[in-house]
Amino acid sequence: MQPARLIRLVLLIVAFATLTAAAADAARVRVTHRRHHTRVTVRAGFPIHRTLPHVYVRPGRVAVRVTPRTFLAPVVFGAAVVAAPDADVQVWHASEQLEGEDEWTQFTMNVDKGGTRLLLEVEDGPAKISFAEVVFENGEAQVVDFADGAHKPGIYSLLDFPNGRKVDHVRVVAQAVDDETGITVRLLC
Repeated sequence: MQPARLIRLVLLIVAFATLTAAAADAARVRVTHRRHHTRVTVRAGFPIHRTLPHVYVRPGRVAVRVTPRTFLAPVVFGAAVVAAPDADVQVWHASEQLEGEDEWTQFTMNVDKGGTRLLLEVEDGPAKISFAEVVFENGEAQVVDFADGAHKPGIYSLLDFPNGRKVDHVRVVAQAVDDETGITVRLLC
């Protein structure tokens, strides 16, 4: 083989190997998006007066129909653990997965159903919770204050309303203590 042809062949092999290695490295690049954190937005009359955390606000899956017009006296979270409810008494439930890197996260769960009791379940790891705001169809809002406390996995009583009420939505501000945790809210009949 002629020396010039041999040099061209070697250069071609080196160029191909270099391009292949560069493409493999590019496939391993992970893009990380920094999420924008902002202050929790509250309306006049909101019953918690401490400094609220900066949060990443997750967009709601549907638009909120009812905005809080009147805030009832706040309820201090009692951390009462309860047994898992039977499936036949559960009217509605929704879950959110929280990641530790998001830090404090605000999310809103669209309920639009009537019931008598709300439960909150912490799954897969502990969670710090600031508050839960339960907004009823008539515009009354009940805030349950968790005082930014950490809670172990379990099912907790969130709020009871024995005469029955229609819940429009529930807004929660929480944070995964470890890498990841799940928050589920359940409405019982």
